[in-house]
Amino acid sequence: MKMAGLLQGPSTALAANAALIKWLEDNGVYMKDSSGWTVAPHPLAVSTETVDEATNESTGRGLLARRSVNVGDELLQIPMRLCLTKDSCLESLSKDCAISLPKDTNEYLVIAAYIIHEKYLNPSSFWSPYLSVLPSTADVGPTFTWSAADLDQLSGSPVVAASMSMRAKLEREREALLGENGLDPELYTYERWEWAFTILFSRAIRLRSLKDGEAVALVPYVDLINHSAFSQCFVDAREAGDWIFKTGEDEVVLYADRGYRKMEQIYISYGQKSNAELLLLYGFALERNPYNSVDVSVSLRPGGGDELDEEKRDFLKRAGRGDEAIDFPCYADRYPREMLEYLRLMLLTRQDMAGKALDDFDFSRPVSRANERAALEAVKEAVQLQISKYPTTEEEDASMIRDKFLFASLSKNARMAVRHRRNEKRLLKRTQAALEKEIAEQE
Repeated sequence: MKMAGLLQGPSTALAANAALIKWLEDNGVYMKDSSGWTVAPHPLAVSTETVDEATNESTGRGLLARRSVNVGDELLQIPMRLCLTKDSCLESLSKDCAISLPKDTNEYLVIAAYIIHEKYLNPSSFWSPYLSVLPSTADVGPTFTWSAADLDQLSGSPVVAASMSMRAKLEREREALLGENGLDPELYTYERWEWAFTILFSRAIRLRSLKDGEAVALVPYVDLINHSAFSQCFVDAREAGDWIFKTGEDEVVLYADRGYRKMEQIYISYGQKSNAELLLLYGFALERNPYNSVDVSVSLRPGGGDELDEEKRDFLKRAGRGDEAIDFPCYADRYPREMLEYLRLMLLTRQDMAGKALDDFDFSRPVSRANERAALEAVKEAVQLQISKYPTTEEEDASMIRDKFLFASLSKNARMAVRHRRNEKRLLKRTQAALEKEIAEQE
């Protein structure tokens, strides 16, 4: 990704960066670019803006290597007292804000309530230097925050239903939390709630090695790092101190997954996520994503008509599955074997059974030549059905992207939508081609 110079960019962004660095230094984090007593120079610096080279879209702030970095180097250490977790937020809400939430409240809800209070209701908040560098909802742009008109640009994509479901869930959870705990809805508005979850979904880290058990946390400075599907850089917690003296306190650490040149951007992986997941929660999608997939639905024949319907429904129930439609992720050139196993069951005939019970079958293996072909044809039909749901073709989307003047005139969300639906159709066509080849080999 391209990035703005360290000393360039809007003055407000530079001032916010400087305030964050000072806040970290004032609270015990070594941020200087020169060595201290037993302390190496801090190897990172904040870029005010980074840009995805594949799409030329802004990706916000990022962290750069201030000097050459070797694989395995510790890139930063942030004490847990500077991180926002459920426990720290519950304590602060009760002690400083006179808000007592039940201890069994979901960790995301607790942290959301606290950062809303600190950003909007506490002008002298200790956390202000950190909160000031957090992006707005529009800057991130996850699809669960998109307008109906913007979501229409994604028509046909499974991410539309996921976005609407997420929004409805957040609305229900806000209403429940406000109603049960007496929080003022005029202060904890839905817009603020939406911003808090935009921040949490796109920046929170699950720390698995804390001495008191794993926890979700907002980790200042660390959460400026952008995502790469190819990064193996990892963030976790450990006991602070050196090999001789341990403090007994936790700290968050980041290790380099490879060597980085001076001024090269540092990346971490947010996980093996499809573009739909990235767009839903993080507001971006990747042109090169080895984990990209598109959900395709399959189910029992609607309205019955299969003499084995009841037996199959009972079998699914015993296996812990309902008889409703099931979504399976299809990847470029391939589909999950679990989908084929499910369809072998769904398309099983009395003749295939040859007097045996359903429990006698191993659906991880072909049942019969006819059943196997039927299952493959069903996968192909499901993929084709998903392709047919898009109102535009892949070629039409590609033509729009190639028209640079027209494409640049679209809103950011519209550009994201066109790229995403184009890439979904491209992936599904490759899956379809792989299926046609597999079916031909059955003949």
